[in-house]
Amino acid sequence: MKMKFVKNIQFTRTIKADNRLREFNFRKLGGLQEGIFTVDVVDDRGNRIMFRMQKDNQGWKIVSQPLPDWVLKSEGVFSELIEEELQHA
Repeated sequence: MKMKFVKNIQFTRTIKADNRLREFNFRKLGGLQEGIFTVDVVDDRGNRIMFRMQKDNQGWKIVSQPLPDWVLKSEGVFSELIEEELQHA
């Protein structure tokens, strides 16, 4: 029996969004959803915001869903961080 091991990739970065430093947690999903990262962050009220980013031809994009503007405006930064982390993994 042949076993395949896939490295678990998860990391945290502090990013300035909406004029505040916020801690974003990234986690790569494996299996059938291999090209997807989940991201979570806490808003000003302490509520956890969770969303997914999917790989396409132009980089990593937020999967369409209602999110605060300060999250949507940081999409390019998230894409760069994910690519940087994947290069080091």
